[in-house]
Amino acid sequence: MADMPSFRESNLFGSPIRDLGLAIEDTRLAPVIEKFRAELASLGIAKVTPSFYLSTEWGVPFGTVAVAIPFYLARPELTELHGEEVGHIEGFNEADILRYLRHEMGHVVNYAYKLYDDEAWVKLFGSITQSYREEYRPQPFSRRFVRHLPGWYAQKHPDEDWSETFAVWMTPGSDWRSDYGELPTALAKLEYCDRTLHAIVAREPLVTAAEHDEDVTGLHFSLEDYYRDTSPESEPGAAGLDGDLRAIFDDLPDASEQGAAAETRPAGALIRKLERQLMADVFRWTGHFPEKTRTLIRDLAKRAEALEQGYPKDAESAAIVGVTILVTSLAMNFVHRGAYFPETVGAVLADAKEPRAARTDGPKADAAKADAAKPDAAKGDAAKVDGSKGDAAKVDGTKIDGTKIDAPRPEAPKPGPEKVDDDGGAPQ
Repeated sequence: MADMPSFRESNLFGSPIRDLGLAIEDTRLAPVIEKFRAELASLGIAKVTPSFYLSTEWGVPFGTVAVAIPFYLARPELTELHGEEVGHIEGFNEADILRYLRHEMGHVVNYAYKLYDDEAWVKLFGSITQSYREEYRPQPFSRRFVRHLPGWYAQKHPDEDWSETFAVWMTPGSDWRSDYGELPTALAKLEYCDRTLHAIVAREPLVTAAEHDEDVTGLHFSLEDYYRDTSPESEPGAAGLDGDLRAIFDDLPDASEQGAAAETRPAGALIRKLERQLMADVFRWTGHFPEKTRTLIRDLAKRAEALEQGYPKDAESAAIVGVTILVTSLAMNFVHRGAYFPETVGAVLADAKEPRAARTDGPKADAAKADAAKPDAAKGDAAKVDGSKGDAAKVDGTKIDGTKIDAPRPEAPKPGPEKVDDDGGAPQ
């Protein structure tokens, strides 16, 4: 198999993705899907039979039982390429792929049985017609939600809240009653899920449509186009943080003080080495999107290089802790204030009044579904929005999980009333 440089430089990089001959069969995805089907069978979920296909991201078109899987997971070299171009892979190994499949199955069950119409579902999770927000700002560690996918994803939308709850419920070996025993609201959602699944598994589903949204066989754009379009917007990053970088590296213990010759290493190289891990971990615990973290880290590395910052080899662990805390603190500022620096919050709020393009890199907005005009064809995981990676959410004929939209979309659903938790959590 060609290595990444030759793959990128080959004609394949500029060829339409539909011409790459990608399929689930005979790839590492096939046995993972079979394992997932076995999980469903062990839970007695046999009447609903999801179909699987390759697309631009994770998602389930609204009103269907078809699960979209990112095409880059079909071939190792594409997965590696995606990691280099985006920095965050949703499905980096078998366990992670299963994690996403369980989440998507929550959408499948929701749509197949139209659970979102159930009064008890609405009371616990909220209205399915609530507007789907790509740039959601979670409340980390809120006691009202379960945690499954990274980034406190359950707080994004009622549909995602349900799907995350379902995923926790169906995860093999999950002791959810114990794990959430002291979180009454999250536990109530899990108990509802448990009761509901036991009541409906023997019933025939109301919806069995398996329409595909952005099927890989119809993607006319190339890998080059795809990654150009998913490049993150430029965010103000490390400007004004020179003093903070100096505080990290200048205060590290110097091996020469103990009489040893200190081997000094470049701080910029260390920061770049931490990029991939920090993108994943900061997103998991703060909800700060990976692409924003990547831009921030690269800006910090450039500033460290410009300042010619270095650190003693023996103090590398301390340097890593310092950089990690700095990046995490800035990420938390952004999640809670909309800006890295408090003084810029006013400008950000002013910009927020302008329409913003939906993200396209991650989970799909599996949410925007309308009660008042729920188009059966509307595929939306509210426009596929689950992956969590560029959640380019498209709402109406698309998957909310990944946000894909090829076909003409029906009128967008009207947002329902948004309830805000008393603990500042996401709308319920």
